[in-house]
Amino acid sequence: MSQQEKTIAVSFMSHILILGYFLINLFQMMRNGELVATRIFALWALVIVTLIIVNIIGNILTNILLAIFHAVKTQRAEEPPASEFIEDERDKLISLKGTRVTYITFSFGVLAAMLTFAFGQPPLVMFSLLILSSIVAEIAGDISQMVLYRRGF
Repeated sequence: MSQQEKTIAVSFMSHILILGYFLINLFQMMRNGELVATRIFALWALVIVTLIIVNIIGNILTNILLAIFHAVKTQRAEEPPASEFIEDERDKLISLKGTRVTYITFSFGVLAAMLTFAFGQPPLVMFSLLILSSIVAEIAGDISQMVLYRRGF
């Protein structure tokens, strides 16, 4: 598994965990009848900030742990091969295709959110669907990138 694949896997797992947290809290609020602006705003802020922080820290820790693992494996404290961390045209193309899948998925999510608002649902539902669709879009982009790396492009 290449360094890029490991980074995508960490991103995928963090997105799955945050999606689970968001859905569990959202369904608990709906079940208890507590779908009010103050509680939902706090949930949105927590999910967005957590998503940003976990992705940044996850990528940094992945790079550090990969460098340590490489040093232990080769029993040298030198830098890992440059080819492992260089992004070539194939990696850039896979990243672009993953971004395209992310944007398309998010566009459908935005359309669904706008339709719910147009059909009379409260704005809180629309904005919750926007956040949900952004997380699902990131997961779809990660899955497409992992598939492209596994397939060998």
